[in-house]
Amino acid sequence: LSPDCSFTCHYRCRALVRLDCSGPPGAGDEDDGTEQALEKDTNVDEPSEWEKAELDQAQVEQRIKEYNSQINSNLFMSLNKDGSYTGFIKVQLKLVRPVSVPATKRVPSLQAGRPGPRAQGVKRRTSFYLPKGTVKHLHILSHTRASEVIDALLRKFTVIDNPRKFALFERSEKDEQVYLRKLANEEQPLRLRLLAGPSEKVLSFVLKENETGEVNWDAFTLPELHNFLRILQREEEEHVRQLRHRYACCRQKMLEAL
Repeated sequence: LSPDCSFTCHYRCRALVRLDCSGPPGAGDEDDGTEQALEKDTNVDEPSEWEKAELDQAQVEQRIKEYNSQINSNLFMSLNKDGSYTGFIKVQLKLVRPVSVPATKRVPSLQAGRPGPRAQGVKRRTSFYLPKGTVKHLHILSHTRASEVIDALLRKFTVIDNPRKFALFERSEKDEQVYLRKLANEEQPLRLRLLAGPSEKVLSFVLKENETGEVNWDAFTLPELHNFLRILQREEEEHVRQLRHRYACCRQKMLEAL
């Protein structure tokens, strides 16, 4: 149990977990709170008009030239002979819940020099929170779909959770407000990047939990479902405790007034 972030894990999994708990809870969250306030009631469902634009071969080539002339790095886009193009997108991972990754721990033998059957690698599964502000650059094709980007990100971080738990969002800033739109599985992020240009304020990509309103419980494993039940039970017990404390305080004040 960490004194700062209240992280708790099984004693056998302690050596497999690497967390940087540098500070009390809430430290460094000012930016997130500001952004959440900005994002309130600003979500949009439909792509804007420029996102619906269709480009011919000459327009694509011109757009790529303009895009490459505006960036200050080597993350260029390049046009292929077949008319497709390749380039880089940057995705910020803003996950609230922990993710699951495979872990292999080598259990030492009880007798040195005599490797037994328990000395083999033991496959395990562990969960951890991705650090805030984690970003990843991906080199993709113009026809790469949003669902394929999600799969690639999960493979990069060796996350074994079901891809349906996550969604790719486009984020934009306008008039001091932040707009978020969930990309459909068939949308092409690199095409959106080309149409928007390199500005991160005009368009950026964020990986978040897939909040559909209805939870797809079939996507979770049995240990995860049991953990959810434990969390709900703890939250319910804490809520009841707070209510009892509040009523006890009110009762005491009324007795003092009498």
